[in-house]
This record gives sequence, C-alpha cells and structure tokens, in this order.
Amino acid sequence: MREERRTAGGTTLAVLHIEEGAGPRDTGGLAEARHRVEELLTTCGAVMLRGLGVTDAEEFHRAVTVFGAPLIDSYRGGNTPRVTVADGVFTSTEYPARFDISLHNELSYAHRWPSRLFFCCLVAPETGGATPVCDGHALLEDLDPRVRERFESGVVYRQHLHGGLGLGKSWQDTFETGDRGVVEEFLEASEAEYRWTPEGGLRVSQHRPGIRVNPLSGRGVWFNQADQWHPSNLPGDEGETLLSLIGDVDDLPHWVTYGDGTPIPEEDLAEVRAAAARNRLVEPWRPGDIMIVANMSVLHGREAYTGPRKVIVSMT
Repeated sequence: MREERRTAGGTTLAVLHIEEGAGPRDTGGLAEARHRVEELLTTCGAVMLRGLGVTDAEEFHRAVTVFGAPLIDSYRGGNTPRVTVADGVFTSTEYPARFDISLHNELSYAHRWPSRLFFCCLVAPETGGATPVCDGHALLEDLDPRVRERFESGVVYRQHLHGGLGLGKSWQDTFETGDRGVVEEFLEASEAEYRWTPEGGLRVSQHRPGIRVNPLSGRGVWFNQADQWHPSNLPGDEGETLLSLIGDVDDLPHWVTYGDGTPIPEEDLAEVRAAAARNRLVEPWRPGDIMIVANMSVLHGREAYTGPRKVIVSMT
C-alpha cells in the first residue's frame, strides 16, 4: 500500500494506492487498510482509496461496510434531491452538470448528521466533475475574526416546503412520506419549530450552531451551510430573479439568518466563500476510486462537468 499526500492551503488529502489484486471483493485486504484509514481521517479528514476497481453499487456497498457502522438508509429531511441506488447507497446530489455545488458539510443544518461520507466514482466525467474538499478548521481560522464572531450566535435555517406544487421540494419529498403525523414526529425529535400553512405547505425553522467542537480534533470547526442556503449562492443572477418573484424572503424554499434573527449580509458570505476557496483541494476522479470524508472535519462539493459522470455515496 503506497501513500501520497495532496495539499492546498490548510487542506490535506491522503491518497492510498491499494496493492494490485486487492479489489472490492478482497475484504481482507480492505480490513488491513482500515487501520491506516482511521489514522488518516483523524489527522487529514479525507482519504482517497485508489486501485480498488469498484464497478457497481454492490461492490461499493461491500467495500464500504468494511469501514464501520451500519449505513444510513434514508435521506429524510435532506434539502437536496437524491435517488436510492441500493441499500444505503445513493446518487450524489442531482444538480445540473453545468453548475458547481458549493463546499458544505453534509446535513450540518440537521439535528443529526452523518459522521462519515463515502463517495465512489463508477464513471469519470470528460472534464471537471471532481469532489473538492476543504478543511473546516482551516476555513474557520482563515475567516475575518469579526465574521467568525457573528457566526458564534449560530444559524437559523428556514424552509418553506410546498404541498405538491411550488418552488423547491415538497414536504412529502423532503420527509419521504405523505403522513403529517410522521413529519411532525420527525421535526419534534429534531427540535425544529414548524407550522402548516393554509395552502397545505409547511414552514420549518431550525436553530443550529455555526461553529462546533470537532470530537476528532478537539478544536473549533466551521460546521454550517449558511452560504449554501442563501439566495446569493445561486448561479449568475438567479438569486436576484428569485427574490424579485417571491417578494418576501420567508417564502423562499430556503432562507437563513444569524442565530439572533439578524439577516446575514452577502459580504459576510463572500468572506466565507473566499476562505473556502483559499483552502479548496481538488483531486480528479478515476473510475473505481473511493473517497472517505470525516464530515465534521472536511467540507465537500462538486465541480461542474461535461460528459457522463456517475458518483454514488453512502453515509454512516
């Protein structure tokens, strides 16, 4: 097993080249690599396994289960569309290929979030399409102290989910059910505030920390999706167009404020995006690669791409 490091800003990706012949069906070989992967996730937060030759969701599932806890089998409450490929295996976020997906921690707006993400490339794109990563400790330390202090009040994520017709996802798709009782039980367990609208929609508000202590490092780490939930994150002038159509920010599918209810200025979010860009690391996909990300340590995203691309994901 050969090991390399890639570094950009304060982000490091470890690349482990698995010995020839140790494919996805060689669970013994993967078990031997597991100890080193665990060490690297603590120090780097992201590890690329190269040379496994994974070709389908079944092989990916078999490989991932070597590395830990049972796979999360539902994306209930998630704000982006995914398709289930196999038990505990999903497509990566369904989003137009011509746009980037900004750096973020998975489900950092939720009451519970996955500890690890496993990405696997089955088909590499012609151009672009990498899954960039960014160390959350480096991002936090790179922020203007005044911006960092404002995020210490936390973040309030607001959703306006329609009941079947409207902008964004419906509450039925978001919570994978048409039963209001199931939705209410989920939201109450999540410590979220909510109310049903006369039109059959649902408004949800969740107050979460903007900065958390990472149990892997014992240090403060950036862990929120404020910039991704703000309309300024939309490509081009789509954010301004959307606001002109909606009229009231509370009617946006997604909206975000500081923890005290204060609107987050676009200048603060521009500072966050600039800090993320300074620490952004990109490693192009090769077919069969698996990348493991410690979700609280490292943000991930997706580059725009051309040609076919198939990347699947599991979470634990």
